Amino acid sequence: MARYDNRVPDEIVSKTQRKKQMLELQALGERLVGLPEAQLAEMALEPQLEQAVLEARGVKTHEARRRQLQYIGRLMREVDATPIRERLAAISGTSARAGAAHRRLEALRDRLLADDEALTDFAARHPGADVQKIRSLIRQVRHDRDAGKPPRSYRELFRLLKDLESPGTLQG
Repeated sequence: MARYDNRVPDEIVSKTQRKKQMLELQALGERLVGLPEAQLAEMALEPQLEQAVLEARGVKTHEARRRQLQYIGRLMREVDATPIRERLAAISGTSARAGAAHRRLEALRDRLLADDEALTDFAARHPGADVQKIRSLIRQVRHDRDAGKPPRSYRELFRLLKDLESPGTLQG
């Protein structure tokens, strides 16, 4: 007896293809399990699927977790996974953008600490910035670093640069 895929009724789907689809849905379910509570709530999942995902978080043993993920994969076969994939892609894209912005700010802070000319360039690109405060923090960071003190000023400089950032402002 030939089996048919639920989404493509006119084509016969091989057992290998069905298994590949099942494992892909299971991996998608595993990504859902790893989401923070707030992002999971935004996913607007079917109640039964959402409950299974929440239960999977509490499962500690390897085999029980594997079975729970299989169950999530089975539940996902009954829903359209495309919107879930799109939302997960948007979430990871947001995280990637945030990570890139964080790395860009760290690089800017390091340039400011390494080269006094970098502050002049920064001030030229950001006329509203409090250059005196930034210069003072740079001096304090250098002093703390030489004295072996905790990096409080280093973090404060990062926070100041982050506060000054508006979308797309700190590109270099």
